[in-house]
Amino acid sequence: MHWYRKIYWTEHWTRGQAEASDDRRTEGHAVTVHRRIRPFNTRDTYPEQNLDNDLCQAVVANGTVYVRGQIGQDLDTSESVGIGDVAAQAEQAMANITMLLEEAGSRMEHLVKLTIYLVDPRYREAVYRTVGRWTKGVHPISTGVVVSALARPEWLCEIDAVAVIPEEEK
Repeated sequence: MHWYRKIYWTEHWTRGQAEASDDRRTEGHAVTVHRRIRPFNTRDTYPEQNLDNDLCQAVVANGTVYVRGQIGQDLDTSESVGIGDVAAQAEQAMANITMLLEEAGSRMEHLVKLTIYLVDPRYREAVYRTVGRWTKGVHPISTGVVVSALARPEWLCEIDAVAVIPEEEK
């Protein structure tokens, strides 16, 4: 019989407070560590919608950073930026991704994948030009998707990311 131990870490970065929980249900060999960056509830983010979901902006799991779709919204104030300006929204999304990767212990140079969602295919050039400035020399893989809408009507693009934390930086 194989025994294993799972340890789940949750770090709450809001207001500079770090809080960890350790759930040790079984003893053994494998260790799984998850670190959640900037947890929030959708009640606060989307007060006009009847939602109650506990989410976070990024998760670090086994040396990989998964960043939630970022939009033209300031992470600290939740204010939308660049309303009507897709390039400004892409700029804010990439700034958010950069900040979240750094909070997770990674950097843009360790970016491996982007998924870019656009509400209009005509926005592709402006968004990809903006993304290209942020990823110059990085060479991540990328998938572009045109969707009918995002969570709020003023949001024109959304970008999610996956990066790694190199072994020497852990």
